[in-house]
Amino acid sequence: MMLHTSRMVLRRARASDLAALHDVFGDPRAMRYWSRPAHESLAQTEATLAAMLHAEASDEFVIEYGGAVIGKVGAWRLPEIGFILHPDHWGKGLAREALSATIDHLFAFHPIDALTADADPRNARCLRLLGGLGFCETHRVERSMQWGDEWCDSVWLALPRAAWEGRSA
Repeated sequence: MMLHTSRMVLRRARASDLAALHDVFGDPRAMRYWSRPAHESLAQTEATLAAMLHAEASDEFVIEYGGAVIGKVGAWRLPEIGFILHPDHWGKGLAREALSATIDHLFAFHPIDALTADADPRNARCLRLLGGLGFCETHRVERSMQWGDEWCDSVWLALPRAAWEGRSA
């Protein structure tokens, strides 16, 4: 399965994506609000990639831009959606473009009423992006995840199918 946007290809991961994905998952800036700190070893990224490669019926995609893998987007477990992008590509509208294509795909191929997302409430850029796509906050959870030695909170958001399908393009 491959999705195309005006600037990117969203595709299934390949074993040859290891180095590029390690550039993303090994970057502390990219991983600051992820579920765990930056990968310190290639073996950590190999494990992440192996899970992507062996997932049955996965809706996770690597983001290919200009012929290079710069991140990933998708639903690792429906209905939750997520994304990560190498910081060199922040601020270009690429995450919005990738998420929009992925949301279209997920609603087209799965009989789900809504998509959800979990974000660190300090991640203002992510929350702004999700809000701009129509996600609305549903609840917050304190101390929901331990990131290294630090406890972090979560804000949960949802995007109902009807809101996505009813938006102005």
